[in-house]
Amino acid sequence: MSFLDISFLAESFIKKFFNFLFLPFFMQRAGIVGYGGYIPKFRILTKEIANIWGEDSRRIEEGLGIKEKSVASIDEDTATIAVEAALIALERASINGEEIEAIYVGSESHPYAVKPTATIVAEAINASPHLTAADWEFACKAGTAALQAIFAGVKSGLIKYGLAIGADTAQARPADALEYSAASGGSAFIIGKDNIAAEIIHTTSYTTDTPDFWRRQHAFYPMHAGRFTGEPAYFRHVIECTKKTLEETGYKISDFNHVIFHQPNTKFPLAAAKKLGVSNEQLKHGLLSTYIGNTYSGNSMLGLVNVLDNAKADELILLTSYGSGAGSDSFIIKTTELIEEIKEKGIKLAEFINDKKYIDYPMYIKLRKKIKMH
Repeated sequence: MSFLDISFLAESFIKKFFNFLFLPFFMQRAGIVGYGGYIPKFRILTKEIANIWGEDSRRIEEGLGIKEKSVASIDEDTATIAVEAALIALERASINGEEIEAIYVGSESHPYAVKPTATIVAEAINASPHLTAADWEFACKAGTAALQAIFAGVKSGLIKYGLAIGADTAQARPADALEYSAASGGSAFIIGKDNIAAEIIHTTSYTTDTPDFWRRQHAFYPMHAGRFTGEPAYFRHVIECTKKTLEETGYKISDFNHVIFHQPNTKFPLAAAKKLGVSNEQLKHGLLSTYIGNTYSGNSMLGLVNVLDNAKADELILLTSYGSGAGSDSFIIKTTELIEEIKEKGIKLAEFINDKKYIDYPMYIKLRKKIKMH
């Protein structure tokens, strides 16, 4: 054996020994210390949309399982929704904005093409300028991608507190199937090491280049390839990512008190749940699309907000997001005794879900700026 071979083996042994002995002290626990969600007040019934576009539209509407969806008001956008959710998260965490050292906002409807939403949020919550901030994009999983990055930053010790947000005011072409689901809403999670209300135990991702949904530069509405939407896109990624998470951790589906899947409609998450052996009781608090629609980057994260609003101490939560293009992120989260305390501090998501005002289709197209004046 040569000197180089001995040197390589020695270096490898030292690295493994260091990781075994010292890494646990550096890689401490990290998790949710504050959280919040926000849903605009306006709603439109999906049958109101279907009545405009005729018989074929009624069949689409009935198949999705969405009864109504949330609609941003004329003075609401991704930034205002993100701020509302962030303020609730700060209240629950009992910290001020100056303590946040990273803000990442996931969305596919940022107000500006070139100008970060994250800096707007930072200013609104009085964050210190000594922070890192950026916008994230990965269709409906941009928020969970941001959450992974914040979690990694906190767990590694690079930052003390970080804020991950998923928010959208989703676009949909008139008469398109997406018009029955594309909704508005957002959620925010503060990750830290102290006073953890829900520990993030594990996270896994599954990503491929599957073009099921896209929007080109300057296009106002997204496009989607229907034949890719189901099996090769949503189901492949959600199921494979969930299975990998279970495989890596040794947990079984039956171990979880709550399970949350991305919900572009009500039909898909229920079908994924059936394939994975998830019960209706496990889905109970995390399945919201029937009454608020698909809030895109805020979607699965709003499910987590509602689960935390209803969770008890020492409960296990499985969350798997999905973003077209395509990818999924899975998280295993365990609540602590602090969840009972912090969930009472802020406005619960149920209050936003139940506080609603119905609008008709003419008002809807006005609010969503579907009438173009040239």
